[in-house]
Parts: sequence; C-alpha cells; structure tokens
Amino acid sequence: MTTPATTKSRVSQKAGRFTESVIREMTREALRYGAVNLSQGFPDFPAPAEIKRAAARAIEDDINQYAITWGAKDFRDAIAEKTKWHLGLEVDPETELTVTCGSTEGMIAAMMATVDPGEEVVIFEPFYENYAPDAVLSDARPRYVPLRAPDWTFDREELRAAFNAKTKAIIICNPNNPTGKVFTREEMEFIATLCREFDALCFTDEIYEHILYPRADREVEHVSMAQLEGMRERTVVVNSMSKTYSVTGWRVGYVIAPPAITSAVRKVHDFLTVGAAAPLQAAGALALRLPRDYYEHLRADYERRRDMLLPELERAGFKVFRPDGAYYVMTDISAFGFADDVEFTRHLIREVGVACVPGSSFYSDPALGAQQVRFCFCKRDETLQAAAERLQKLRA
Repeated sequence: MTTPATTKSRVSQKAGRFTESVIREMTREALRYGAVNLSQGFPDFPAPAEIKRAAARAIEDDINQYAITWGAKDFRDAIAEKTKWHLGLEVDPETELTVTCGSTEGMIAAMMATVDPGEEVVIFEPFYENYAPDAVLSDARPRYVPLRAPDWTFDREELRAAFNAKTKAIIICNPNNPTGKVFTREEMEFIATLCREFDALCFTDEIYEHILYPRADREVEHVSMAQLEGMRERTVVVNSMSKTYSVTGWRVGYVIAPPAITSAVRKVHDFLTVGAAAPLQAAGALALRLPRDYYEHLRADYERRRDMLLPELERAGFKVFRPDGAYYVMTDISAFGFADDVEFTRHLIREVGVACVPGSSFYSDPALGAQQVRFCFCKRDETLQAAAERLQKLRA
C-alpha cells in the first residue's frame, strides 16, 4: 500500500490567519457565568413595535419566498428615499443598490468584488474586528494606521505614508466602532484627497450614522465620504438596519456603490448568500420611512444611556475615552494592575459579573490593546444599573 509523501492540511492558509470573533465569544462567556453583557453590541430592549408588526404581517401575507437577489424593489426604493433626505445623494435603486445579509456580508462582498490579490487596504486601528479577516479573505494586504487616544486622532503624515501605488482602498467606520470617534469634516476631506491622488476606493461603514452626541467645543456631524467632491464614484457605502432600528438579529444590510461596482457586488453577493430574508425586507421598507423625529429620539436615548454608564466606569477606576458617536466606550485598565486585557476581562466576567471586550481584539498587534477594554451601552437602564452595582467590586 502506497503512503502519501506528504499530508495535506485540512484547513486553508486564509482561515489559519485569523481567529473566531472575540466579541461573540464574550457573549458566550457572559451567558456561561451569568455576567451582565456589556460586550456584544446588541440592544436588550424591544425593537420598535410597528417594525415588528410589519415583519409579522409580511410573513402572514406569504412574503416567504426569495426576493429579487439584490433586494426587494420596495425596500430598495425606501433606501434610496432615505439616502436622498439624509445624505442628499440621488441613488438609483436599480443600478446602485444591493441588499445584503447584514453589513457584515455587505463589506466582504464589496471587498471581494473590487480587490485583487496583492493589493493593499488601509485600515485605521483600533478597528472593528471583521475588517482584518475581510482583508485576508479578499486576498488583500492590510496596512494599519493608528488612531490615538484620547480623541482617537490620526497623524496625517502616517496616513499618507500608508498610501502607495498598490493601495486599492481605505476602510472607514464612521461613527467608529470600537472608539466612538466621529471623523471631522476636515479629516474626511484629507482622506478624500489621498483617495483621489492614489486612485483608491473608500469602503465606508455607516451603520451608526444616526447615533451622534453633541459637544460644546465643536460640531459633531456625520459626513459620508460619498458626499465629498470627487468621491461619489469611488465610495462604497455599507449600512444596515441593525443598529438604527434595534434589529441586529435580522441581518438585513445594504451596499450603495456606482453602477460598475454594484454589478460586481451583486455577483459576489448572489453566490455568497443569494439574498436577505424577504419578509424582513418588507418590514425594512416601513422602517426606513419612519418619521424623521424617530432618529432624534434614538440619538437622545443613547446619549442618556452613555451618560449613565460613563460616570459609573470612572467611579469603578477606569480611564474613560468619551465617545462622540456609536454606542461603545473604550477604557484604559492600567490602574487595576492586571497583566493584560485578556486576564482582566476573564476576571471581570467570572469574579465581578460584567462582560466587556478585550482591547487587543481591535488591533493588529495585541500588545497595543493590552491595557484597554470596550463596553457597550445599548442596554436597558436596569441592565446598566446592574452592571454599575457589580463594577463597584473593583473599587473594593
């Protein structure tokens, strides 16, 4: 009997270059130890009643078969209408929109549709943990540029140095997960200048676009890269219903891009997932047409939750980096004397009873986040209060 000379690996090199989601792992740990879950960014309060009723009606009305692969027409029309009033952009729902299974699929589909092997993608760090695996899966080489606390600003010369002839795109999450940074108009204009100079695309994750907090010293505004001069034709906007309408489990997102890119995204999307859930797209058409004051109430509710949690974290001994947007807060844990963020997070879950996310999961080099952890505050008042009470154990 002939024995093979070598044993083939059962796992691809790509899959070996990243781990499973640390964020989702923290939710499993929270459930295992009965900890208050301030790790994964999903609300623990109900979604708007009218949206839930619309989904139930759609199922009862037998909207239960495949929608058009790139999205049900009524939902695409609603996305275009909302994009017009919110961003001032005219989007053709027939040629510039793709409905995806959440923004997660939207980002990887967009990257696989546009990036060739060996091309580079610029990523700000700390970054939402999906972006690095997305680069690997699309055969790109990531180039990391630091955002530095306390305001999570970037050095313009460092960013310029990351761009070169191989740069295919830059990824921006604005408002930012995990830091809560909201990029200023001046910062966005500078990034746009580099994109035009180096003929690069911009993948912009705008899932937290409506969650912004006013500041006394400067305006906090959501600027979409697609709004800036010369950027409409080189910007891929990735968005979702998840955060704005508190339906993270529905997995209904969308990608807005110029027609040629949209055509490529639709092909990748078709063979990745075929399409998003049809009855939830029907409900999404209603959601995106909610009165505009819905978004002001959403913003105000999250600002109140933020202002509940931040002082409690400070009282417990954390150094807090105050977010201007999204619903996360990055903190410094160096005052507690733990070796690293993983050891601290394990202690917090098992001994204190509160789950957060270790900061190292947001960096290419884990050492950069070894004294940071992220909390989320998209939770009921009772949840935040329970976490605050448990965190007092750290003071003792």
